[in-house]
Amino acid sequence: MKKSTAKSGAKSAVAKSARGGLSYSIIAADPAAHLFAVTLSIAEPAAVGQIVALPAWIPGSYMIREFARNIVQIRAESNGRKIALKKLDKHSWQAAPCDGPLTLHYLVYAWDLSVRTAHLDQTHGFFNGTSVFLRVVGQENAPHVVDIQRPQGEAYEAWRIATALPTLKAKRGSFGSYVAANYDELIDHPVEMGSFQLATFKAHGVPHEIAITGNVPNLDLARLSADLKKICETQISFFEPAGSKFAKRAPMQRYVFLTLAVGDGYGGLEHRASTALICARADLPVKGQADMSDGYRTFLGLCSHEYFHTWNVKRIKPAAFAPYDLQVENYTPLLWLFEGFTSYYDDLMLLRSGLIDQPAYFKLIEKTINGVLLGSGRHKQSVAESSFDAWVKYYRQDENAPNAIVSYYTKGSLVALALDLTIRSETKGRRSLDDVMRALWQRYGRDFYAGNALSGRGVSEAAVEALFDEVTGLKLKRFFDRYVRATDDLPLAKLLAPTGIVLNDSRKPGKPSLGVRTARNGGDCKLANVYEGGAAHRAGLSAGDVLVAVDGIRVPNSLDALLVRYRVGDSVVVHAFRRDELMTFRVRLLADSAPQIGLKAEAKPALVPALRTAWLAGRSGR
Repeated sequence: MKKSTAKSGAKSAVAKSARGGLSYSIIAADPAAHLFAVTLSIAEPAAVGQIVALPAWIPGSYMIREFARNIVQIRAESNGRKIALKKLDKHSWQAAPCDGPLTLHYLVYAWDLSVRTAHLDQTHGFFNGTSVFLRVVGQENAPHVVDIQRPQGEAYEAWRIATALPTLKAKRGSFGSYVAANYDELIDHPVEMGSFQLATFKAHGVPHEIAITGNVPNLDLARLSADLKKICETQISFFEPAGSKFAKRAPMQRYVFLTLAVGDGYGGLEHRASTALICARADLPVKGQADMSDGYRTFLGLCSHEYFHTWNVKRIKPAAFAPYDLQVENYTPLLWLFEGFTSYYDDLMLLRSGLIDQPAYFKLIEKTINGVLLGSGRHKQSVAESSFDAWVKYYRQDENAPNAIVSYYTKGSLVALALDLTIRSETKGRRSLDDVMRALWQRYGRDFYAGNALSGRGVSEAAVEALFDEVTGLKLKRFFDRYVRATDDLPLAKLLAPTGIVLNDSRKPGKPSLGVRTARNGGDCKLANVYEGGAAHRAGLSAGDVLVAVDGIRVPNSLDALLVRYRVGDSVVVHAFRRDELMTFRVRLLADSAPQIGLKAEAKPALVPALRTAWLAGRSGR
């Protein structure tokens, strides 16, 4: 009861201080034209002329996106008089000095069907605050009140709201006023509006909601809720295990999964008390079907990933993000930890929560290993460099990406796997990566419990490595030098051996290949990627070329079906269009170099090594 009273009092204090301060109203003004209308009222604008700005990027998606380009009209007034607005740069404006309150009116175009920005039509509305709420420069730490208004018309009477933003006068789930303690909190609570399916559950006492937007017949919300509950409780207990002063305590009062189901889509973006997700309709569970489809497993892995971010990146942050500067790039070499380690634990949490079994988990590891080994870019770029260059390389990939870069998500997850196995083996099971993650949380994330929500210090690269050594009692500098700052392949076969798991390559010898990845564009077979050192690369074929024929035979839907009639070393004539010019290439077929790594558990159940049992179950000797 005392906790509830304290939280309620804090909320009232924020609301009281917000009166007459900064307030916004937002309405889906024209869903058919995809326009949100926003009004910003500033009670005490800067005397020299108030500056306002829209963020250039959104945390969790590391690319300058220039959201201000979607503001199609903006004007300012004070006491009924027009106030001049001067545009300072691509995302900032300055109002002329005025004697009274300043009000800005602007329209935002919302037609990006993603988790990053805003989308509006007659079926639903969605927005991230970074796309619609101008920042009042100099008043970022003041409370911000938002009035989310219902669109006009009978068609929208059934619409409701899903968001983790704290209510002010609105009833939860309804249109009305909401409040944020500061601008950082305001933009960290995405909002979904429409006629969505909604389910609720509690994870260790914390209310959770999942809102599904889109036409999903026979959606099994009960199963989805039960499965998400297992994931959430497993992760809460992971960071605050039994025996902890904060045992089974989540770092938020409420959590919301905002999910848009479409014909084909995948993605997620983390927030402090919610996540925005997009998935394929077919990936969601169907009533009466008890099996675990690959699509549903993928969706649960996505939910697990974004939920793990509640701790790892939303509260435990790299120093470069504490605080965020949303007008320019924030460079850090640590995304391999914040995204890569999250990618390691997302699937591991599915196993530890009992949603998948060990063979299914090993299949997921195999997929990650094969994905990393496929590209030669891993020999050119370290995961630390990949992290730093995310702004210009990972989020701006082109057809040459597999040959030039490595993913800090996938190789970062293998770094986590290798560290976990290394620590468990060298400490004889007394320590693990789990212990390091909990130490990071305790020192760099738990400021939340001291009342400094999300304002804690960030962790530096040097501090991360020092913490690894301190917690494990090992000297891991050589590991970081080779596998994080350099480009060595991880010795996974050696590290997995003590667990009784054999890593092997099951490629069929002698299978001929062009060394490409193709994509169908209508009836055309287009080269999406040409892998470095492959037969196509050596013959001069390029990404974007459209294959027409091999030895005079039209290229079918499956290139492999055509090449099966050849042997490694055979020379073939390939005709392809480059732009609108027909070209001829003589290609000497090479052996398929795509990795096909498999994991095989050698030990019988009664003889499973203790190291494997502890790793997969989440135990260490502490």
